[in-house]
Amino acid sequence: MMQQRRSTRAFLPEAVPDALLHQLLMTARQAPSGGNLQPGQLIAVRGKLREQLTTALLQDVESQVPECEDYAYFPRPMPMQLRKRQVASAQALYSALGVARDDRAGREAQFARNYRFFDAPVALVVTIDAHYGPGGYMDLGMTLYGLQLAAAAMGLGSCAIGALASYPATVRRVLGLADSKHIVCGLALGWADESAPVNQTRTSRAPIAEWFQTLE
Repeated sequence: MMQQRRSTRAFLPEAVPDALLHQLLMTARQAPSGGNLQPGQLIAVRGKLREQLTTALLQDVESQVPECEDYAYFPRPMPMQLRKRQVASAQALYSALGVARDDRAGREAQFARNYRFFDAPVALVVTIDAHYGPGGYMDLGMTLYGLQLAAAAMGLGSCAIGALASYPATVRRVLGLADSKHIVCGLALGWADESAPVNQTRTSRAPIAEWFQTLE
């Protein structure tokens, strides 16, 4: 499943049965956890509340007024080696869509789809208590990957949405969450539209020699 999993950004409209979603969540919760603390919460956002959240987030994007994020996702400053990987990933995405490098409107329109959860039938908001340190984020990350692998095993597509963490105050306000709930990311889940060009995006991985070594 790990070799088959891909970030899905276009979905079919068919609903994911609640029983299947529950099964995926139960499987994901078997991920390793230091001290068995099992940090993090997943919130399924549906109906009018989901529409309200998307509307509010798109208004934030349009206003171009940044919010203070709950945590730093990217290194600051970004090392050039990592910046090249980031750029290559964006090029793979927009090339699959046929969006030219100088097509700012096309790129912005695609990025805005993050805040619509790519129109997936399941929209999840991932939170973690503010008191957790980096270890809690590590454990939660393993849970999220377990969820995505479990989804892939069931024929479902998924996409983690880091862009949601750019507007944590808005997410908390719309969903009525306490300030102590840090917004980690979103997650789109559903049946992949295999005919959509965006789902043909493929990114490379760094050579194993760059991140594995043996010491004796």
